Amino acid sequence: MKIIKFCLLIMLIWMMLCSAAFCAPPVRIVSLAPSITEILYDLGLENRIAAVTVFCDYPSRAKDKPKIGGFANPSLEAIIAARPDLVIMTEDGNPTEVYNKLRKLGMNTYVFRAKRLRELPQGIRHLGSVLGIEHRALLRASEIDAQLNNFAGKVQSSSSRHLPRKVLFIIQPEPLIVAGPGTVIDDALTLLGLQNIASDAGAPYPKYSIEEVVRRAPDVIFIGQGPMTRSIPKTLLRKLSSLDAVKKGHIYYTSELLYRLTPRTILGIEEIANHLNKI
Repeated sequence: MKIIKFCLLIMLIWMMLCSAAFCAPPVRIVSLAPSITEILYDLGLENRIAAVTVFCDYPSRAKDKPKIGGFANPSLEAIIAARPDLVIMTEDGNPTEVYNKLRKLGMNTYVFRAKRLRELPQGIRHLGSVLGIEHRALLRASEIDAQLNNFAGKVQSSSSRHLPRKVLFIIQPEPLIVAGPGTVIDDALTLLGLQNIASDAGAPYPKYSIEEVVRRAPDVIFIGQGPMTRSIPKTLLRKLSSLDAVKKGHIYYTSELLYRLTPRTILGIEEIANHLNKI
């Protein structure tokens, strides 16, 4: 507690010396989310990253950075020890109470508010202005915008656009959790001209029954490869054996690239598009 009080005093003095919220581009950044860490590395700011969460695993070099705990319950002592100029968090990934605690400690805190696929370029532009790398961020954001527009353009010019394929993206097999509305996955499927059968669910990641999947009859099923889907029970596909998607072998396993909103999300969209080209 004494350490926190001492650091708080130092922070308050530092803030009084600054005439603006950010008197100079921050050189010691603490990232409270894996997606933020990826974006910072993508923008070439590795040397400015002072600490990250235990879940920040990409690029692999991020694993060597000092850790401040998880993104839901970071250690305030560890954050203070990192002596950050700026702490960056996400609006939907980090609890509001963490933000409030950091502000009470007098820490400069920036909230990255982009949640949806089309919001990513603007989010990067705004972050770039905060970090003093406006030009670099503008170029990167423009590249992502162009890539997204390219995907949309291909769908518009496709002869198969008259009937979007119905698809399902499985996050977890037992219990069956799928990607619903408001997710990057749903945005990616829509961008590719696909109809996510769970897009009308009442939650971003709803629990689905086998009966509901069979009733909605997706033409294609994607299964995300991650901690919750390392082994897909054979019973799941057996229960869905009446679907054309299973009979025709339109079951595709994907990486976790669409699980985080980062520049690598583009690779996740390409992955889905490449699977569709096999049909």
